[in-house]
Amino acid sequence: MTKAKGSIIGLWWATHIHAQTGAARALGARLRRAERLSEVLANAEVIDLGRDLCLSDPARLALIAQTVAAVKERGESLPRAFGRESGDRRLLSELRFQRLLRADPDGLRRGLRRALPLVDHRCDVAALGSDLFHWGEHVRTRWCFDYFGGTAPPRLTPETEETDA
Repeated sequence: MTKAKGSIIGLWWATHIHAQTGAARALGARLRRAERLSEVLANAEVIDLGRDLCLSDPARLALIAQTVAAVKERGESLPRAFGRESGDRRLLSELRFQRLLRADPDGLRRGLRRALPLVDHRCDVAALGSDLFHWGEHVRTRWCFDYFGGTAPPRLTPETEETDA
């Protein structure tokens, strides 16, 4: 189930955000500019994504749609990219990373959108989408291992998260 959610989100991003069409550029711009939950949800493509994910939580749906709309290119795991060292410090400071982990859905949405430029708006969209869909203690814990370049225990790998959600 976890991989399926990530695949659905990755395909939605590729079709509705990353595609080189006027409609995709317009949707991406609307989602990136949106300030309120209703502005994100006022797009049929977002509601379709929620239906495909069987997701009835509007705040979680807005978190996923607006965050992946800020991704420009595919790349590595977002927490691993944030933890990559540049000179003598990490791309995203430990303090900002800790704030992301403690944030409520709205704070997480804002924090991720503000932090994405640090990694040139690149990340693994499917993994990010799946993590946001399943956001909870097990995902936050795995993000800590990824951020610091460690290997998460098998219980925290994406293949086993579906039983924890």
